[in-house]
Amino acid sequence: MLHSPVLRSVKLGVKSLLLHKLRSLLTTLGVLFGVSSVVAMLAIGEGASEEAQEQIKQLGSQNVILRSVKPPEDTVSNQSTRVSNYGLTHLDFERISETLPWVKRAVPVRELQQEVRVEQRKLNPRVMATTPDYIEVTGRMMGEGRFISERDEELVSNVCVLDHEVARFLFPFETPLGKRVKIDADYFTVVGTLLPRTRTSDDPAAAGTSVTGEVLIPRLTGQRWFGDLQVKVRSGSREMEEVQLHEIIAEIDAPENVAHAAAAAREMLKRNHKQQDYEVVVPLELLARAEETKRIFNIVLGSIAGISLLVGGIGIMNVMLATVTERTREIGIRRALGAKRRHIIMQFLVEAVVLSVGGGLLGILLGLAIPWFVTWYADLRTIVTPEAPALAFGVSVGIGLVFGLYPAWRAATMDPVEALRHE
Repeated sequence: MLHSPVLRSVKLGVKSLLLHKLRSLLTTLGVLFGVSSVVAMLAIGEGASEEAQEQIKQLGSQNVILRSVKPPEDTVSNQSTRVSNYGLTHLDFERISETLPWVKRAVPVRELQQEVRVEQRKLNPRVMATTPDYIEVTGRMMGEGRFISERDEELVSNVCVLDHEVARFLFPFETPLGKRVKIDADYFTVVGTLLPRTRTSDDPAAAGTSVTGEVLIPRLTGQRWFGDLQVKVRSGSREMEEVQLHEIIAEIDAPENVAHAAAAAREMLKRNHKQQDYEVVVPLELLARAEETKRIFNIVLGSIAGISLLVGGIGIMNVMLATVTERTREIGIRRALGAKRRHIIMQFLVEAVVLSVGGGLLGILLGLAIPWFVTWYADLRTIVTPEAPALAFGVSVGIGLVFGLYPAWRAATMDPVEALRHE
């Protein structure tokens, strides 16, 4: 329960501010926009960071990913035959699997540039030839049916697993299980579907639009039907590429061994490749960079919002100093009637805090509305943490105390006799 002098000071401060409603409202705008920018910016930054970290985690925090990279045209081998021969090889896969002691298991992946069609619906997703261990190493989740099995590998079966987006595009109104899709000139039976990696929209993709998704087939089936040589036709020219493996995903036995395995893999590839036609991606390193980026991003956004709050605080101080000048005679009368300096300080300090708290509360409401609008209008993920509104509100109260202290002290130190003479 508030003591009666404090409660009386609050009532008197609110009453004084209501005498100049427009001026009080305009004074709170600086704090309002500062607080709302703190909440909104932190929510947008937190959402973007969380989404980036989720995508990195989906690559596997204990994985080391080796990828084929096409070198510059003037360094690609076999140029006389117009065949680009580069990237990871089956021998690299064997070395990674058998030589590095930290590797629990490794998964080869080969991407095929093939059209996938069902009746009149067609698209060009990533057709990936891989092994049954792919789903466990990558942490992907099944939606329906099953994944590629060892039996499919042994029989070199024409089966496939569709990514969520591809399945929704090719079979918008029915389950794809048991249906057949045409990959290039061959038919494959759908045995399962994967859940999406990230959040997707509720609307199906329009016909003819670019669909980013994956179709997975057994590794030996891909090798049997499509071989190692691919022909790409671009603007009337033919470009042939021979890539044995586009990706090798190595699962490491413990997080502390990821860095050692990545360094050993880089050194092994450097010794066995004449050109820089590969890259080594470590999701654990990317995750650390993403967290550092998030920290820097929050500092920058917080600094910008802090400047807005500083401007709002200066506005409060300016108005309170003008109020002290206007009410000089009132201060003199109160001092003459027995009011002490602490009573004067309390009165003007309360008015400054009421202005900042009012702006802070309105700013929190606006700050909560902005992320919702951004999510709804721009389809960007935003996350409002409880700490953001609490921090913004605490700062707004602090702004009122800090910037209201000097005007209150100036009012309390006035000479009562000189204050009574003021006109």
